[in-house]
This record gives sequence, C-alpha cells and structure tokens, in this order.
Amino acid sequence: MLAASPYAWQADLDTTLVVPALALLYLFLAGRYGTTADRAVSFGGALVLLAIAFWTPIHHLGLHYLLTAHLLQNVILAEWAPLLAVLGASPTMAAAASRHRTWRALTHPAVALPVWLANYYVWHVPVVYDGALHHQSWLIHLEHACYFGTGVLVWWPLVQDRPRHLASGFRAAYAFAAFVLAAPLGLLLALLPRAIYGYYSHAPRLWGLSQLADQELAGATMAAEQAVVLFLVFAYWFRRFLAEEGAA
Repeated sequence: MLAASPYAWQADLDTTLVVPALALLYLFLAGRYGTTADRAVSFGGALVLLAIAFWTPIHHLGLHYLLTAHLLQNVILAEWAPLLAVLGASPTMAAAASRHRTWRALTHPAVALPVWLANYYVWHVPVVYDGALHHQSWLIHLEHACYFGTGVLVWWPLVQDRPRHLASGFRAAYAFAAFVLAAPLGLLLALLPRAIYGYYSHAPRLWGLSQLADQELAGATMAAEQAVVLFLVFAYWFRRFLAEEGAA
C-alpha cells in the first residue's frame, strides 16, 4: 500500500520480528559459547543494517517506486548484513555450528557459492521478481530470507575457520570467483536496452528517472558495490597469501 510520501518510514514484519529474535539468539549464544566485544559490535552492525534496509524509506521506495532502492535493499540483505553477522560469530560458536552435518555441507565452498549465485539470479528473473512484489504478504518475505540466509553461507568459508580452515590463496580465489560470477547480473541490468520489470511500469516516477534509467542506475550500482566489497575481501586474502608465501 502506498504511503502518503514516497519517503515514508515504516516498520516492516521482517525486522519487527527478526531483528529482536536475532539479537536474543546472539545473546543466548554469547552466554553459552562466549564472544568478544569486537565480534558483538560486528553482529550489532548486521542488525543495524537490517533495520536500515526495512525501517527507512529504502524499503518503501523499493516496494513501490524504484528498482534502484530495491536492489540496494537486496545488496544489504545478501552481502553487507550477512558479512557482519558471520564476522560476529565467535570461534566457539562456529565450532558448535560445525558439529552439525548439514551446516558442514551448506558451508562447503562448492555448495555455498553456487547456492548464493543461484539465489541472486533466480530472484532477478522478471517473472519471479515481479511475482515477489505482487505478493508482498508472503513471497517478498521469502525472498528476503533467502538473500540473508545464502549471504551467511557464502561469507562463512571466507571469514570462519570451522568447519574447515581454508588456505589464504583459496579464499582469495573464492572471493574473486564470487565477483566474476555475480558481476554479470548488475552489468546486464545496466546495459539492457529496455526495462524488464513490469511491476515498475506504472509506478510514479521519482528523481526524474525513467523506468529504463532507474534500471540502468540499479544495475550499475549493484555491479559497483560488488566490485568494491568483493575486491577488498579478495585483496585482503591475496595479501595474506603473498605474506605467507614470502615467509615460507
């Protein structure tokens, strides 16, 4: 439902329920397995990002007006917030999770990366994307959960040493592969000669952007964000790899 202003601040079901639940879960796990101040701050940062994604005008703009806002929300859910959440897990928390066979399988690099990529691409298929926006009572919530869940999986092998301690060179290659394989989606949206999401065809236009210009900006923004974030992660592990090789 359209609010009186495109820039409305609205509490959303996802964060109204999920953010407090995640905070309580982390407090429980911290009490049981222990954590450190920097890891707690990192997890808190993930919760702040989730709140920004759903309580600020980004959410309302994405649901009713701008593809750019919705893709920004997706990036927060699939990459930024999951990264901080995974960094927030202490080694003892990671060890406890890794005792479960399912978690060991899902966080295997050969599983986590393809699942994350498949999730990204499937939700951007026009009929699926439009369907989620037309069914905001349930399907859009499934989309958001999939983004965050697969985001946690894809970051886990990069920043956690359990269930498997991966070599720095492998982690650098993994981050590079994530960028190379994910980048075409944003670039495709930026370069297509026509708008492909029918949901926004009747949306009120904002900021002087046509529907096609909105799509071009959305794709370019997503591609640029992934280039920066994944390249920084790649550069970190590649430097570690070179330092380890030099010390050998």
